[in-house]
Order: sequence, then C-alpha cells, then structure tokens
Amino acid sequence: MEGKGAAKSAGRDRFIVTKAERQVADLLPLEVAPAIARATVEAVPFWFHTFALNRAEGIYTPGAARDHRYRVSTLPTDFGGMSVLDVGTFDGFYALLAEHRGADRIVAVDNEQYRLWVASRWDVELEGGEGFRAIHRLLGSAVEYRRMDAFELDRLDERFDLVYCFGILHRVENPLGLLRVLRGRTASGGSVLVETYGVRPEDRDGPAIRVSGPGEVYTDDEFVYWGFGNIGLERLAWIAGFSRAESLVEVEVDGHPRIIGRLIA
Repeated sequence: MEGKGAAKSAGRDRFIVTKAERQVADLLPLEVAPAIARATVEAVPFWFHTFALNRAEGIYTPGAARDHRYRVSTLPTDFGGMSVLDVGTFDGFYALLAEHRGADRIVAVDNEQYRLWVASRWDVELEGGEGFRAIHRLLGSAVEYRRMDAFELDRLDERFDLVYCFGILHRVENPLGLLRVLRGRTASGGSVLVETYGVRPEDRDGPAIRVSGPGEVYTDDEFVYWGFGNIGLERLAWIAGFSRAESLVEVEVDGHPRIIGRLIA
C-alpha cells in the first residue's frame, strides 16, 4: 500500500501549475474553503485538468494538460440556450465551463480508457471519473456524465448544438468513423470543435495525415496514431457528412503541433 500511495503522490506532484494553466482554470473559479480545496486535490490521484479551487490561497489542481489557452478563443462566451456534448471529457473542465457560461443541457462522455494511458505514462492507477466527480460535487453541477465509448454515441438518441472533441481524434484507430458518429449527434446548423494533433508547419496546408509509431510522439504513450493537416482534416469532415470545415487554430505546445477546426453540420 505504501508503494502504491507513493506512486500516486509522484503522479500528482509531477505537474507544477504554471501561469498558463491558471489563466484557463480561472475561467471557472470554484472558490471553495481552503481546507476543502486542499482535501480535493489530495483525494484524486491524478488530475488531467487544472481547476481553480481557491484563487486567494493559490490552490489549483495540478493538471497534466499543458497550456490550453489556445482553445479558449474558439469557445462561445455565452452558451445560453445551447445543448452541448463533450466527448472525451476526462475531468470535465470544458463541459463544466459550458454550464458556467449558461448552456441549457450538457452531456459529458468518456470511455475512461485514459486509465491505460495514465498507467503506462505516469504509473498511476485510476478507477475512472475521480476528478470529474470531485468537481461536479463541489459545483453542485447538473452536467450529465456517462461512461460511454465515442463510437456508441448513437445510444444518446439526441442531437446537440455544439460538440467538443478535444484531444481524441488522433487517439482512435478510425478517425473517419468517429467524425461520422459526431456528425450524427450534431443538430442541423450546429458544429463540432475538433482539437487534435497536427503536423509540422510546412505540411499544414497540404492533404497530410501523418502516421505515428508507438511512443514516437510522447514517450511511453502508444496511443497517438495520427497527425492532421488542415486539408486532410477538411476532407475527412466532408466525407463524414459535414457541410464545411474551418481552420481556427494552429499552434505548437511544448514542441507539439496542435490544430483546432470547426466542422459545420
């Protein structure tokens, strides 16, 4: 037990909360009592998202996700009247942010296969959903969470005005199939925000889809299969049934290319 606890602590303490992560976390301030904030940080063995639990005391969850500021400009400032689906929600930051900004209905889904990724990369064992449940409880949130694979989304039997698909497309073996499933859950006139691994600047405007070997992109991470150029992503979106795709963001984070596209239903 002592060894397992030490591994959990090492996984949690490995991430220093930088100014970049705080700027994103501050969009959803929880402002709970310091004792509750500290207990929440300790109760979850691995945090993917950074949450602002108590800004006055500087208490933030030590999220593994690095500098998501590039995503913020693609999000509505007002979600009023919208229904939102967050695919691959993990700790749920973006689903909960949509609620904070006024969305009427939010469904957050995750198959929790990230447990394998976290175990292989950081040697931390998770049950799944720990971070989401902790923050959901603190907020008294109405976001609906479902443990569900992205390829089973038709079970929801409803369509959404906005669908998030952040950090998932490059981790599935069938990216075209996933885009088709997402199109089926998107209301007419709605859109899907896809953030995924990109390609190097010289290949961004070509029809590139790069295939990565196990561990090539991130050490000890065997689950990054693809990198997408703008035209490659646009063509996949068109084949999947979207009317058009817009390139919103091209950026490098810690030397890794990322792109965000808006796919219009």
